[in-house]
Amino acid sequence: MHGNIRIPDYEYKERVSKAAALLKRDGLDALIVNGTEADYANTRYFSGFWPLFERCGVAIGAAGDAALMVGPESRAFGGDRNKLDKLYVLKDYRESADPAYPELKADTFKDVFKGLGINGKKLRIGVASYLDTSVVIMEGIRKAFPEAEIVRADYLMVELRSIKSENEISCLKEGYRLAELASQQVIKEIKPGMTELQMVGVAQRAIYENGAEYEGLPMYVFSEASTRHAISRSSYRRFEKGDIVQLNLSAKIDGYSASIGYPIVLGKLSSKRRDIVMFALEAHRWTEAQLKEGVMAADVAKDFYQFYVSNGYANNFVYGPLHGTGLIEVEAPWVETTSNYAFKPNMTFQIDTFISTDAFGVRWEKGIAIKENGVEVLSPPIGTLYELEF
Repeated sequence: MHGNIRIPDYEYKERVSKAAALLKRDGLDALIVNGTEADYANTRYFSGFWPLFERCGVAIGAAGDAALMVGPESRAFGGDRNKLDKLYVLKDYRESADPAYPELKADTFKDVFKGLGINGKKLRIGVASYLDTSVVIMEGIRKAFPEAEIVRADYLMVELRSIKSENEISCLKEGYRLAELASQQVIKEIKPGMTELQMVGVAQRAIYENGAEYEGLPMYVFSEASTRHAISRSSYRRFEKGDIVQLNLSAKIDGYSASIGYPIVLGKLSSKRRDIVMFALEAHRWTEAQLKEGVMAADVAKDFYQFYVSNGYANNFVYGPLHGTGLIEVEAPWVETTSNYAFKPNMTFQIDTFISTDAFGVRWEKGIAIKENGVEVLSPPIGTLYELEF
């Protein structure tokens, strides 16, 4: 379905209006969110724009007006993709090679705020995407408004983005469908002697041929010792008979990033390894059974850890049972023992069950949406242990 599933334009306007209402509620005059090519979520959420090389930002006033801010080379690109009515070009958002653009008469944050009708000196400015706000951008804001109070406002974006619309969920469902198509294509083509990176190429071909905008995350196919890595990259390692291979394949649909993960075996799994793989699957299914509206996230995380402990896998525990997903495959809110919130309908998560030993690791991962009495599984079903014969 090439381009048929997407976020409609009216939803971007609704998002800006909701953000403006939160600004009024919290006594903020403006909100600035910033994005990069790697983490574009907050800026794309409002504007539909995904930057390349340069950074970008969105400014929103409490009165409900909003503007996209781009670097010097993204004027036309940003203008063509922008869902907002206003566009400004700021050197603060230039690429990391740090060109000077001496001939450019650029806009400033003062120009942006003036265009949005935000006046005054002693403003309260919320800055979200705080970890992705460069020193240069923050200096630009402070130079334009030296008397302003800068407030870290990531919490506003978590509040806005945690509960998904039906359009957002449709994008995720399509991404999961493509991720599973890619997984099945890898299973069909993988052979001893091929490399991890060759299989990534097979997966990329499958998602693009079937309508993906991009990978939902940098896809990986790990084997043997590298399956111990919670985060890593595929390599030129060649598969051998008997290898355990971890697939985590993904697809992005109009910005929404879906991922499916499970192990396959190039042969038969030994009994000792099988016990660990099946424990991880048991923990995955246990997690799914705990989830519904009103359950406290911290309680699930505490009980999940105890599930590892009581089964003798305390030393193999790496992280909690699930994490938020949406525009970024791993996004807030996390589910940890310190997570002080209750699950609400249409919050979306990856049930991401990982276990690591000295020799290998395994991950079972799929997407769900919280419902009143349980969950809706957004991805195709997982749980089959593929033991391939050669």
